[in-house]
Amino acid sequence: MAETNSRVEQFKKMASDDPSNEVAHFSLGREYLAAGQYESAISSLGRCLELNPNISKAYQLQAQAMLKLDQKEPAIARLTEGVKRADERGEVMPRNEMTALLKELGAPVPELKSRAAVEQPVGEGEVLCNRCHKVAKKLPKAPFKGAQGQEIYEKICAACFREWIPMGTKVINELRLPLNDPQAQKIYDQHMMEFLNLR
Repeated sequence: MAETNSRVEQFKKMASDDPSNEVAHFSLGREYLAAGQYESAISSLGRCLELNPNISKAYQLQAQAMLKLDQKEPAIARLTEGVKRADERGEVMPRNEMTALLKELGAPVPELKSRAAVEQPVGEGEVLCNRCHKVAKKLPKAPFKGAQGQEIYEKICAACFREWIPMGTKVINELRLPLNDPQAQKIYDQHMMEFLNLR
């Protein structure tokens, strides 16, 4: 619990220092949920979705916090919206998890669009980006070695990855991450993948 409280303070500072940092609000909301501070979790995740309504996992976590406070109807509305958003973006895991939650609650599951029906043609040197959900120019090569770098190369456009660079610097500075420490590298990677909408 002490570790959770420490992370809450870290992300609270990040969100306070940069109120437009959607990843900070998402991370803060997730830590509030883990700490049992459900109203604060709802508020932080709501702010995250105001900044970027495409972070599917935020719908799921916010609905879970609402359910902890017996707010069943708002939770169902949030899950319904989240299922649609995740389906539109082709994000199978959060969509399936939210669908299962809706079924558990006895709520109707929204009709899902076929991803194939709205598939955009992707040309040479382009990618259908997981973050902006547009067909755009891809990176010239994987940004770094390993599976994570390859996933970014295959799923993220060059413009969205460029957006991460200054955000990544903020994460390092505000959380004081020594990147030669494997645990710090793990925290950095988690922020990066959440920002790029790959987790």
